[in-house]
Amino acid sequence: MTSPGDNLDAAALGGGKQGATPLSSAHVPTGSAVAPLRSGTEVQSGVSLSRTAWIAAGFCLVVVMVMLYQHFRAAERDPWKSPQLLALKEQLRESPADESLRSEIRRLDLEFRQRYFRRLALNVTGGWLLVGGVIVFLMASRSSRRLLEKPPLPPRRGDTHASAPATVPRARWSVAGVSAVLVAGLFVVVLTGSSLLPERPEDLDKVLGRGEGAASDAPSLAEFQSNWPQFRGPDGAGMPARGEWNLRFGQSPEAGVLWKSPVPAHGFNSPVVWGNRVFLSGGNAEKREVFCFDANDGQLLWRRAVENVPGSPARQPEIPEFAGVAAPTMACDGRRAFVIFANGDLAAFTLEGAPAWSKHLGVPKNAYGHSASLALWPGRLIVQWEQEDGAPGGSKLMAFDGANGRLLWERAKPTHDSWASPIVIEAAGRTQIITLALPFMMSHSLADGNELWRAELMEGEVTPTPTFSGGLVIAVSPGFGLIALRADGSGDVKESHLVWENHENLPDVTSPAANGELVFTVTSAGLLTCFDLKDGKKLWEHDFEMEVQASPAIAGHQLLLLSTQGDAVTVEASRSFAELSRVKLEDRFDASPALVNGRVYLRGTTNLWCLNGKP
Repeated sequence: MTSPGDNLDAAALGGGKQGATPLSSAHVPTGSAVAPLRSGTEVQSGVSLSRTAWIAAGFCLVVVMVMLYQHFRAAERDPWKSPQLLALKEQLRESPADESLRSEIRRLDLEFRQRYFRRLALNVTGGWLLVGGVIVFLMASRSSRRLLEKPPLPPRRGDTHASAPATVPRARWSVAGVSAVLVAGLFVVVLTGSSLLPERPEDLDKVLGRGEGAASDAPSLAEFQSNWPQFRGPDGAGMPARGEWNLRFGQSPEAGVLWKSPVPAHGFNSPVVWGNRVFLSGGNAEKREVFCFDANDGQLLWRRAVENVPGSPARQPEIPEFAGVAAPTMACDGRRAFVIFANGDLAAFTLEGAPAWSKHLGVPKNAYGHSASLALWPGRLIVQWEQEDGAPGGSKLMAFDGANGRLLWERAKPTHDSWASPIVIEAAGRTQIITLALPFMMSHSLADGNELWRAELMEGEVTPTPTFSGGLVIAVSPGFGLIALRADGSGDVKESHLVWENHENLPDVTSPAANGELVFTVTSAGLLTCFDLKDGKKLWEHDFEMEVQASPAIAGHQLLLLSTQGDAVTVEASRSFAELSRVKLEDRFDASPALVNGRVYLRGTTNLWCLNGKP
C-alpha cells in the first residue's frame, strides 16, 4: 500500500506504478507549495507568443523602413531643389512681369505643399502603426517569457487543457490579420494619400487665408513683392520687383518732383510704401511716433505716438544723437505697420492708425544704439537683436506673429556688435534669414530659427546690410572686404562656400546693390565702384567727391545715388561708367530711397519727397 507521498514522488519523476496518472496542476490543492510542471500546451503557447513577438518586431521594422524610405524619397524629390524651379526663378528675376513664369512657380509651390501634407499624414499613420506594433511586441514577449520560465505558479483552473488548444490558433490568426490590415493601410496611405491643399494653384491663397474677402493676416508673395514693405524693398536688395523706370529727373528740381511734404520728426529710417500709404517713424527721448502719408499727394493721414508700452522704462536710455531713437526702418504687410525704436519698444498699428499691439524687448546694450531695421516675410516679423559682447541676455534673433505680436521663436546668437539689418531670401530650397554681426555671417531657417550655416568673416564695425543676387549673398565686412558666399551650405561654410572676396573701396555705412550681373558699392566719400558678380573683379570706379550715407538703388539699367547735400545722381548700371542725370534737391538725405509703382520716395531731413520715375 502506497502513501500519498509515494504517488507524489512518482508523478514528479514521470514514473510510478503501471496505470498511475501523472500529476497536473489541477491535482495540486490550493495553497500547495509545490511548483507545478509546465504542460505541453503551456509550452506550445509560450512558443507561439514568442513567434508573435518576433512578427510584431518585424512589423515595426517594416513600418520604420517604409517611413524612412518615404522621408528620404521626399527629400530627393523636393521640387524646391529641382533645377527646373531654380531656372524658373532666375528667369523671373530677369523678367519679373512674366505671369506665365509666376504661374509655373506657384504650381511647383503647390506641389511641394501637397507632398508635405501627404508626408505629414504618412508620419501620423506610421506613428500609430508603430505604437500598435510595439504594444503587441511587448505584450507577446512578456507573456511568452512568463510561460517559458519555470517559476512557482499559482494553481491553474481545471479547464486550461480544454481551452488552450482553441485559444492559441485564434491568437495567431488575430495577430496575423491585424498586422496584414495595418500594413495594407500603411501602403494605401503611401500610394494614395490625399492632401489637405487644393488641386489648383489659384485656390492656394484661399486655403492660406490670403484670398480676396478672407480674414487674412498675411499677404500673398505677389502682393508682398509689388510693394516696398521693408528696408530696401521686398527682397532687401534695393530693387523694385517689376516695372519700367526712368530715373533721369531732369536738371531742375521741379521737373521730376510730384510732391513734397514736411517730415514732422527726426529719424534716419527710410520710407516703406504699401498701396497708397507711405510710413515713417521719428522722435526723441521724450516722444516716439509713427507717420502715415498719402502716397498720391503727400498729405499726412495720421500720426500716432508709441506710448504705454508694457515694460518700457520710464527713464529712456541715453542714445547717441548721430544715430537717434528712430534709425531702424519700419515694415508693413498691408494689414499692419510695424515699428521698432532704439529703446527696445516694438509696436504695430493698423493702416488706419489704430494701435494693434506693442511690447518692450528690453533696452539693447549697443554703443551706437540699435539700428537694425525690421525684416518681413508674409506672416512673420523678424527682429535682429545684437548686443555688446558680454551684455546680459546676449544677442538673439526673434520671429513674431504680425497679427498679434506673439513670439513664434527666439534663438540665441554667438555674435555681438552690429548695425546691419537682416534680409530674408529663398535659396537652396530653403527660406533663410541672413544676418551679419561680429564675427559671423549667419543663416537661420525662417520656419523655426534654427541655424543653417555660418562663416566667420565679419570684422570691424558691421553696418552695411547684405544683399542676395545671382545665388550669392553679397556682404561688406568693413575690416575684411567685399565678400560673396553661396547660400546652399550647412555648418561652417567659410572655406567651402566663399566664392570671392575683394578688398578695394569698401563702404563703411552704405549697403551694396546688385542686379544679377554687377555689384555696386559707394563709400561715404562718394567713391562708386562696380564689380563683376561672378568673380568679384573690379570693372570701374568713379569718385563723385560728395558725402553719401544712403544706400544705392537699382531700377532697370539705372543706378540712383543720393548725397547728403541733396544731389540725386543717376548712373547707367553697366560694365562701363556713364552718368545719366543729376538734380539738386533742397534737403539733406541720409535715408535710402523707396522705388515702387513708378515713383521714387525720398526721406529728407526736412521733407518727404515723391519723384516721378515713370518712362
